[in-house]
Amino acid sequence: MAAVGVGGSTAAAGPGAVSAGTLEPGTTSAAHRRLKYISLAVLVVQNASLILSIRYARTLPGDRFFATTAVVMAEVLKGLTCLLLLFAQKRGNVKHLVLFLHEAVLVQYVDTLKLAVPSLIYTLQNNLQYVAISNLPAATFQVTYQLKILTTALFSVLMLNRSLSRLQWASLLLLFTGVAIVQAQQAGGGGPRPLDQNPGAGLAAVVASCLSSGFAGVYFEKILKGSSGSVWLRNLQLGLFGTALGLVGLWWAEGTAVARRGFFFGYTPAVWGVVLNQAFGGLLVAVVVKYADNILKGFATSLSIVLSTVASIRLFGFHLDPLFALGAGLVIGAVYLYSLPRGAVKAIASTSASASGPCIHQQPPGQPPPPQLSSHRGDLITEPFLPKLLTKVKGS
Repeated sequence: MAAVGVGGSTAAAGPGAVSAGTLEPGTTSAAHRRLKYISLAVLVVQNASLILSIRYARTLPGDRFFATTAVVMAEVLKGLTCLLLLFAQKRGNVKHLVLFLHEAVLVQYVDTLKLAVPSLIYTLQNNLQYVAISNLPAATFQVTYQLKILTTALFSVLMLNRSLSRLQWASLLLLFTGVAIVQAQQAGGGGPRPLDQNPGAGLAAVVASCLSSGFAGVYFEKILKGSSGSVWLRNLQLGLFGTALGLVGLWWAEGTAVARRGFFFGYTPAVWGVVLNQAFGGLLVAVVVKYADNILKGFATSLSIVLSTVASIRLFGFHLDPLFALGAGLVIGAVYLYSLPRGAVKAIASTSASASGPCIHQQPPGQPPPPQLSSHRGDLITEPFLPKLLTKVKGS
């Protein structure tokens, strides 16, 4: 799915922040290249740091915080941030902001209600990810969570009638094989693990999260095509539903315990770091993702897997064995292959087959672009954790 920038334009429309009409071509190219590198760094850090920080906070000795409260707090902070950004867009005029929100949220209530379904799914997904990361090593979760690419692709075919190239189908098969190998390694032992961890529950949670991520992202794109709302307005609406639904989930799952021990029970600086990362990291990704094409996003995902694995070895004593390395390698390769444009492989083959003179490959007219790599939040970029961000219409 195309990423929506701050102004509501899609990622396919180009960098947006760089104007070719006001800069020299060389300056534009250099600025664009610099922005792409910044985007890559942000995507990699956000992708890996949130998973590692959640794993760290959930495995610290002492009182364990309630995951449902962290989900609610992230939604509250995200909504307040979007509200402040909209306030700034209205140049600090409270009356204009109130009239704008009344028109966008209440008068156009049909559009607002459309966001209730994906918001419910994303709230469930965020809670499931806490369960998964609490029961799986960070590196194992990072690799397994790439199944969201498979689920997004399948839902895109079923719900949006998109077609996949043979290379993409092959890469999805390769992806599934790699994840299966990693899970076989996990089931076979994969080194010592804490007694309070249940790999079966973790696997079930991450699979359910991938299914919900894929469906919600495609559903989001389907219902919001042609929508003119800005990314901040849409995320504010999602935050309103997410906060309300998160409170319902908190009451249903942990209401008695939260009432007895307090909403912020077990909160430490590490927990606040997770909440802030989840709330603001995804908003930052929503800004920079429009500068990243599919190949860059695939490269960022691959780097995130490597970074999570190295950090897990260092921080959590994760045992890297040949079986995990094989599975992770297949997943990284599959992500890269899936992110290639449809004409890339044919262009490379045509160029290498020509012994004399350059061979120019032209994309067939009218051929639809491949489905986007990202699942969420969303993405929304279904980059890892905050699929709720409207970078797919997010899309992670």
